[in-house]
Amino acid sequence: MRTVTAVAHRGDPYRVRENTIDSLRSALQLGADVVEIDVRLTRDKVPVLLHDETLKRLWELERPLRSLSSDEVRGLTDGGVPTLAEALEATKDTRIMVDLPGEPDGAAVRRIVEVIRECGAQDRVYYCAGAPAMLAVRAADPAAEIALTWTSVAPPRPAVLDAVRPRWLNYRFSLVDRALTARVHRGGHLLSVWTPDTRRSMRRLLDMGVDSITTNRIDALCALRKA
Repeated sequence: MRTVTAVAHRGDPYRVRENTIDSLRSALQLGADVVEIDVRLTRDKVPVLLHDETLKRLWELERPLRSLSSDEVRGLTDGGVPTLAEALEATKDTRIMVDLPGEPDGAAVRRIVEVIRECGAQDRVYYCAGAPAMLAVRAADPAAEIALTWTSVAPPRPAVLDAVRPRWLNYRFSLVDRALTARVHRGGHLLSVWTPDTRRSMRRLLDMGVDSITTNRIDALCALRKA
């Protein structure tokens, strides 16, 4: 029987502040198969969990992450922004989807891949973002598992697929219909979608045969999957 992978978007953000250790743990307690996290680098090249360029939205501090050292980030947020290494330690044996926002350059991607390797987590981590970032991941780790984020109903060009070699194609859920699902599967890829948060949308996607759903409401998805 087909089982849809339930991916918790930034943890459990409706209950606990996103991309924090408590949020990741809450999502796992609710039944998530995978936790998706966003990773950026501090000024001193330490990978930490943060989606935005600044600390404004989550921490009410108008400070760009790239201007702060990891120690400064820890002090300003009272330890609330975990390092990637800390997040991997807190989620041992759990699959992690690492999103790379902000179009990181090759050096930043190499550093993130390096930390994942140092933590011995490369076999349980996979990566998602657009083609430029995923090409950098492929160069840094030829064996990496990749979910290529695609934002158009037009399919990725064969040259892109050949270079990135994704296992997954990762689409915004509103773009997905039965024809797209069939096309992705015919091409030999798994289909992941992001981020439906209503039960109606989740039911529609489950019925279409998607392989993975990333959502902010992991409890609702897990309940629907059981039903």
